[in-house]
Amino acid sequence: MGFPGTWMTESESVVYRVVPKCACSTIGQIMYYSDNGQFFDGDIHDATSGLHKWAIDKSQPKIEKNVQAHKSYSFTCVRNPYTRILSSFFDKICGIQRNGNRYRGKLVPLLIQQYGIEVGGDDGKEEFDQIQSFRRFLLFARDTIRWRRPMEPDIHWSAMSSHVATFVANGGHYNKIIATESFNDGMQEVLDKIHMPHEVDLANIPRFNESEGHGPKRAHPVEDYFDDLSMHLVYEMYKRDFDLFKYDFFDPANKFQIGEIDLDEVHAKLGD
Repeated sequence: MGFPGTWMTESESVVYRVVPKCACSTIGQIMYYSDNGQFFDGDIHDATSGLHKWAIDKSQPKIEKNVQAHKSYSFTCVRNPYTRILSSFFDKICGIQRNGNRYRGKLVPLLIQQYGIEVGGDDGKEEFDQIQSFRRFLLFARDTIRWRRPMEPDIHWSAMSSHVATFVANGGHYNKIIATESFNDGMQEVLDKIHMPHEVDLANIPRFNESEGHGPKRAHPVEDYFDDLSMHLVYEMYKRDFDLFKYDFFDPANKFQIGEIDLDEVHAKLGD
């Protein structure tokens, strides 16, 4: 299986396991800058040089050798499951992607037909009942995760623990798991542990939110989108995420962690 979703600087200063919707664009650009002294011109997910990625065939042997030997500092980044699934809905379901099309072609028409979701018209700019449509999307997301129908779960709403686990199961070891909600503090801890050819001034780098502007703005506070049934569906999908990464299931309004991540627990439970 290898190490899908794993990126590594060409200098091998640091290894990162990508978790979609968890600051991955910004982290990738920081890694790229730390080796190259400039940011990648475009979406870092499109970069095919200047950064090792598991999706690039010639990078795979180098990543595999490094990770299995625990040679470099390795980390990942997580996010509150409530805000992550909301972000996935507005970006991937309601939004127009950077190629000018809907995400995954026929996905949105299928959701409109089978789940009664609205997405704000052809351009995502029209008014619609965001709360109702999001709750119907949650039913769809649950169906994909629990029963793998009407399709396999997408990487943007499959559980964070599932992404994080592949790295552990194949011999990797995390030195740090940072949180999107306290990104600067966590990322600075990572940068302090590694040697970079080009120093990164975290306070002054831009945030590379590649999904920003794709879809309609969220019109309500996070907690308004989640009634009792919605919270039940979220817990069904992301129980392990709440437990391992210390987020508050009982209060969708609290986006921050309620405890410290126990790396030993993460490795023990995700290495099975």
